[in-house]
Amino acid sequence: SRLTDHSMRLCHACWLLLRRRWISMINGVLVVDKPAGLTSHDVVDRVRRLTSIRRVGHTGTLDPMATGVLGVLLGPATRLAQFATQGEKRYWGVLRLGQTTSTYDADGMIVDEKAVEVDLEDIRSVLPQFCGTIDQLPPMVSAIRVNGKRLYEHARQGEEIQRTPRSVTIFSMTILDWTSPDLTFEVSCSAGTYIRSLAHDIGQVLGCGGHLRALRRTASGPFELGQSRSLEDLELMRVQGCLIEALLPPAAALGSMPVAVTSADQERALRFGQGITLALSASSDRVQAHNAHGELIAVLKRTDGDVYRPVVVLPPADN
Repeated sequence: SRLTDHSMRLCHACWLLLRRRWISMINGVLVVDKPAGLTSHDVVDRVRRLTSIRRVGHTGTLDPMATGVLGVLLGPATRLAQFATQGEKRYWGVLRLGQTTSTYDADGMIVDEKAVEVDLEDIRSVLPQFCGTIDQLPPMVSAIRVNGKRLYEHARQGEEIQRTPRSVTIFSMTILDWTSPDLTFEVSCSAGTYIRSLAHDIGQVLGCGGHLRALRRTASGPFELGQSRSLEDLELMRVQGCLIEALLPPAAALGSMPVAVTSADQERALRFGQGITLALSASSDRVQAHNAHGELIAVLKRTDGDVYRPVVVLPPADN
């Protein structure tokens, strides 16, 4: 009995050591292909359960009806969220003309219906006014805070809140198919763009109304759909003991941000929050600092001339 108890204590101690070792290794990015029906927070919760760690965050909200690329940061890499959320987004979507809904998408109630008396040339003629930098009114069913509450909370109480238009940029919008009443399109836009609002506004300009019937994000900042894995695939990898293979390094969250390789002395200074001097061939206000082993140390911001100071510092890989 004593031997059994001792063996159980040893097994438990080994399990704790392995768990701590596993958690210390989790520092990076999972690119998830979000399924329909889940919120971005739901995906974060699923990843927490898959990895057994708490420090998990996403890099850009997707509505429950939408699918596609959702970058999920784990461990110390969560400190890089501010850089991964601001990049360009790309979407594939379907605009259903003739029906206006309360939420601007297929999840809402139909509040108006009109005959669709437009053709492809009519649609092409109005799209240019939605390209470039435009002012966009956020939908009532969104997560923006007004008076301490999110807009969707006001909407649930039947309140219509005055919203301030936001400046967004539509870099391109391409028609893929027109089979009345559905317009299939691709759009490339800045962070913060509501594709639901874009669909609604196009329908209003065409005079028949419209709503977003389907949406799939194909790129979000540095993350592409080809890198993504479904939650089912990640669960299978966890069972097979190879989930770590799906983890991209923290630097993946920084995309094409210039890289500066630092010396041992410079790395030491950065880890203490001190600035360093870098003679870079290309001028850049932000750079990612790597050590000689290719490990991301910090994100730096130019403060004066060739002096760069750390904005975010990551712990050494063996911590």
